[in-house]
Amino acid sequence: MNPLVSIIIPTFRRPQRAVQAARSALAQQCDSAIEIVLVDNDPAGSALDVLRALATSAAHPVTLVHEPRAGVANARNAGLRAARGGAIAFLDDDEIAPHNWLLELLRVQRETGAEVVFGPVLTQLAAPPRDHREYFEEFFSRDPHREEGEIRDFYGCGCSLILRTALPSAEPFSPERNEIGGEDDLLFQRMQADGCRFAWAPLAVVLETPEPSRVTLAYTLRRAFAYGQGPATQAWYKSPKDLPAIPFWMAVGLAQAIVYGAAALGSFLGKTERRAFAYRRFVEGLGKLLWFPFIKPRFYGVASLPKSERKAKAVAAA
Repeated sequence: MNPLVSIIIPTFRRPQRAVQAARSALAQQCDSAIEIVLVDNDPAGSALDVLRALATSAAHPVTLVHEPRAGVANARNAGLRAARGGAIAFLDDDEIAPHNWLLELLRVQRETGAEVVFGPVLTQLAAPPRDHREYFEEFFSRDPHREEGEIRDFYGCGCSLILRTALPSAEPFSPERNEIGGEDDLLFQRMQADGCRFAWAPLAVVLETPEPSRVTLAYTLRRAFAYGQGPATQAWYKSPKDLPAIPFWMAVGLAQAIVYGAAALGSFLGKTERRAFAYRRFVEGLGKLLWFPFIKPRFYGVASLPKSERKAKAVAAA
């Protein structure tokens, strides 16, 4: 394997967040050579100037990529095209990696031989919310107490390490997922079917500070609905399709919606402290039941642009 490790950081209209993430990547204490690949996915290139200034004084090689086609899969594929490393680490632009993050990912990969290694995500809220603080901290976190070793399930791309030789193609993220997300789920599902193994590195922690606009019940419940759609969606996109799994997950979703719907109603009427947790379980159940692709929420790419920009793009495309 090429000993060089590439850390890919895609960003979309969060230049200062991207700078903070990049600085944490540049500060990694690692026994491997590293490079940083920064991908500005804003059609207007809003982060290019500040990222270029960062790159001029960086202690490690920095490659700056402008991918003007807005979309989470487009951004990740653009980063892979520019990366030269044999191992690829992904860091989101709202995540900060402590000094030992990459070292721990690499250590667990070497000890387990897994093709993909994931690490925990801890939430740091920018400001304390008026309500549901515990709920928001848990919602944006990822399994901080899981034990080290091989695992059978998989997570999202942020805070992960992937061996390039295990990728099924040079641009493995599906553009069909540019707006709805889940491009990483599709990739890891395919890699698992090809025999790749996954592992968990509990000390490879990153700190995530979600945008204040996302620390709302409305946003998190939309995401919870999308998460609920995941199992049936994965069954649908398997090759071959796992058709028996779809009615199973729909039945699970119906049961979950009934049970947690009653709990959510009771929690709402009683204004209980943990009512947001019941709301989330109820909405996740609805997602399992209503998993169909044509009703998937859209969070990224063109869907995240202001309406005026989307309209201008539609007119230009016509």
